[in-house]
Amino acid sequence: MKFTDSHCHLDDKVFTAQLPTLLTQCRQLAINRIIIPAILPANFDSVLALPKQHPKEKTQVSLYPCLGIHPWFLDKLTDIHLEQLANKVAQTRSDIIAIGETGLDGAIAKKAPEHGQSIEDNWAKQYQFFDFQLNLAKAEQLPVIIHHRQSHDKIVPRLKKYQLSKAGIIHGFSGSYQQAKSYLDLGFKLGIGGTITYPRAKKTINAIKRLPLESLVLETDAPSMPISIEAGGVIGQPNSPVHIINVFQVLSEIRAESAEVIATQLEKNLDDMFFSK
Repeated sequence: MKFTDSHCHLDDKVFTAQLPTLLTQCRQLAINRIIIPAILPANFDSVLALPKQHPKEKTQVSLYPCLGIHPWFLDKLTDIHLEQLANKVAQTRSDIIAIGETGLDGAIAKKAPEHGQSIEDNWAKQYQFFDFQLNLAKAEQLPVIIHHRQSHDKIVPRLKKYQLSKAGIIHGFSGSYQQAKSYLDLGFKLGIGGTITYPRAKKTINAIKRLPLESLVLETDAPSMPISIEAGGVIGQPNSPVHIINVFQVLSEIRAESAEVIATQLEKNLDDMFFSK
């Protein structure tokens, strides 16, 4: 069996010193691909540099960068940064496999008054940046990696509007079966990560039991989204791409199919989304 972490912030400084060792551990665990989304213009170059600094020929792990702007980091960004994103995508089109991480975040909008901004203005800026990136993904015929939090009801109508030919991944999916189905109907895959390792996430776990295996991909969101202690997580330590194995083990317990069938299909799902011609 082989595995792909479809969402890992491998350029985060917590990984810098240990990266060669970490990639060796990934190889030993048959984690053969890691997809690395950017989150803001300041880390575009570091994300793009990783595959060159740690080539597959040396590590036996393929690193795939994506470029995007996350809704958490919009306060000091302007139209200039959107132009910067578009230009960088045009320059590196052959090196990237998706636009992302982008999305909409309701919790951030609710906190806007604490930072001197109205909720309405915050949503307006989130929409501006999200719409721009959906347009960019459509124009470049790239999938999109989408962050959500308290925002399913706002994301789905926009995805229906843009009708992306390559669709993409709903990162860190947590929600109901019906919410999941609305994304699947638009061609999206669901990123399954640490959420399912927590027994309290009953709504999401029950949805994932029912969904087609063809709709799922694995992710860690490392160093964020830690897995539960019961699944092998350690309090106070950052999440790691090696924990994709722990997420897979929990998914195998949730699903009816054999571990081998699940692993094979999960890789095919990513092949279909990102790597097929």
